[in-house]
Amino acid sequence: MAASSPSPSPFPPNPTVFLLMVNGQIESAQFPEFDDLYCKYGFVYGYDWAPTSGLEEGISQITSKSRDARQDLVWNFPIDITFKSTNPFGWPQIVISVYGPDIFGNDVVRGYGAVHVPFTPGRHKRTIPMFVPESTSKLQKFTSWLTGRRPEFVDPKVVARGEGREVTRVRSQGFVTLSFNVVTKDMKKLGYDVSPGNTSNPSLTSVTEGVHKY
Repeated sequence: MAASSPSPSPFPPNPTVFLLMVNGQIESAQFPEFDDLYCKYGFVYGYDWAPTSGLEEGISQITSKSRDARQDLVWNFPIDITFKSTNPFGWPQIVISVYGPDIFGNDVVRGYGAVHVPFTPGRHKRTIPMFVPESTSKLQKFTSWLTGRRPEFVDPKVVARGEGREVTRVRSQGFVTLSFNVVTKDMKKLGYDVSPGNTSNPSLTSVTEGVHKY
C-alpha cells in the first residue's frame, strides 16, 4: 500500500515582502501668473522597492484656469501603482513637474515638487509647494528669456534626492494638490505597524525614520 502524501499546511508561509498600493489623482494646481499648463509625474524609491503593477510615470492633458475666483488649474489626473519591498527605507516619493508655454510659445518648466506617499493607510490629501531653478546672474536670466531656454533639471527626479540641492538656486512658484488612497499588506507580519493614531509604537517610529532618511 502506497504511503499517502502529506496534506498541505493550512497556514501560509511567513511573508518576506510587504505591499504598498497607491491610487489617487493629481487634482489641481494654482499658478496665478500662468495658464494652459500640463504636468508630469514619476516615482522615486529605494533599492529594496520594486513596482509590481501600475504606471511609474505619466503625463497629463493641458488645462486652463477655472473662471471662478480661485482660478484653479484642474487635471484630476489618475495615479495607480503597487510596490513591494522588504523594509521601509526608501519609501516612495512622487515627483511632479509642471510645464507651459512662454510668450514665444516654447514649453518651459513652471514648477517642480515632490512629496512622500503617505505611510498610513487611508485617504490623504497633500498640497506641494513648487519651485523653479533660477539663473545665477542677470545676464544669464536675460539670455535664457531671449532664447526661450530656461534653467531646468535634466532629470526632474533629482528634486527627490539630496545630492547637489544645496548649490541649486531656486524660486518658489505655485502649488499642486494631490489625493492618495493608500493600502498596505503584510506590514504587521514583518513587524511594522502603521495603524492610524499609533504614533507611540516603536515599530511605527522605524517606518517614519525610513521615510525621512531617504
